Amino acid sequence: MSAGEDGRSRPDGQSRPDGQSTPDGQSTPDGRSTPEEPWPVRVVSQKVGAWIARLGWVWVDGQVAQISRRPGASTVFLTLRDPSADLSLTVTTNRDVLDAGAPELREGARVVLHAKPEFYAARGTLSLRADEIRQVGLGELLARLEKLKKLLAAEGLFDRARKRRLPFLPGRVGLITGRASAAERDVLTNARRRWPAVDFRTINVAVQGPSAVPDIVGALKVLDADPAVDVIVIARGGGGIEDLLPFSDETLCRAVFACRTPVVSAIGHETDTPLLDYVADVRASTPTDAAKRIVPDLTEEVRLIGQARSRLERAVRHLVDREQHRIDLLRSRPVLARPQVMVEQRAVEVSALRDRAGRSLEHRLRGATDDLRHTLARLRALSPAATLERGYAIVQRADGHVVRAASEVAKGGSLRVRLAEGELTATVDG
Repeated sequence: MSAGEDGRSRPDGQSRPDGQSTPDGQSTPDGRSTPEEPWPVRVVSQKVGAWIARLGWVWVDGQVAQISRRPGASTVFLTLRDPSADLSLTVTTNRDVLDAGAPELREGARVVLHAKPEFYAARGTLSLRADEIRQVGLGELLARLEKLKKLLAAEGLFDRARKRRLPFLPGRVGLITGRASAAERDVLTNARRRWPAVDFRTINVAVQGPSAVPDIVGALKVLDADPAVDVIVIARGGGGIEDLLPFSDETLCRAVFACRTPVVSAIGHETDTPLLDYVADVRASTPTDAAKRIVPDLTEEVRLIGQARSRLERAVRHLVDREQHRIDLLRSRPVLARPQVMVEQRAVEVSALRDRAGRSLEHRLRGATDDLRHTLARLRALSPAATLERGYAIVQRADGHVVRAASEVAKGGSLRVRLAEGELTATVDG
């Protein structure tokens, strides 16, 4: 198949400037297929191949999922997988090219290769034909990780302000780990030893290799969508830097950052720090440490509750004792020890006041009596009755007028004479 000047090709290998062709190589007015004039499979296949051929030679980065070396054959087949997606392509190359660029290449290794995409019309498959293969070294991997780390940090994926606190006692724990792995056993065993009633939803995935990142991201989405899961643990045992590369993948880091559920990273040992540790809400040094962080220790909590109860009891007893002491002090006061004393004291005071009041009243009565007696004596001394008692008499005319002179009465007039005792009637005759 050969391409024309504009890149459009014909089934017969000839190209036209306008790119319009028919199944038999003849041009149509608009160059499009119609229900009346459809394209045969060979034409579609040839057109697809022509479009793919336009891409030319490219550099491709990927992870080797499979290597097939046939004895005696000069061609080597590789399956190159995207580390962050469930996509793969077949790569064909010469054995000499592989031995020159990556003689120790193994499955799971990261490679950069120079290849040209090719479309095989007979099988309808797409593959890459490589003429140069470079195995990515550890130094280059670390440089890539450092660059990605700076990028994610600049975007705020490591920001401590966005990290969420783990629930004190989660209703259900989501666990993403390898099947029958030591990490799974450590998390489950230690968590249940600390809190026997803890509930786990475990999803087993590949934790290394080309399929690790897609599997982990898929499991993460499933657990994050489960409303019963309160915390998610991603756990893996120790390993080399290359073994832990999936946990520094950008796609996984962004998926963890987007989770609504708190995520705990428990990857490798204390010294292992994949990028997932920086993005997760909590970093556990080991899977065992993750078990200690996600659930409380029942024995420790019971001990703490006992201590709290003891402190509370001591505080209550201290309060009661203090109040009892205050009551005892109050009761020891005389006024409360012998309440009648106060009544008796007041009774004495009342009696004293009554005596003083009686004496004062009596004194005043005696004084008033003396005054009255003296006044009475003076009154009696001045009273006409006293004069009468000394032998004097009061002479009054008939009209009651007191006679003070003889000229005040006429001869034959009637007079009334009052004596100290009784009275007399007299007639004036001279």
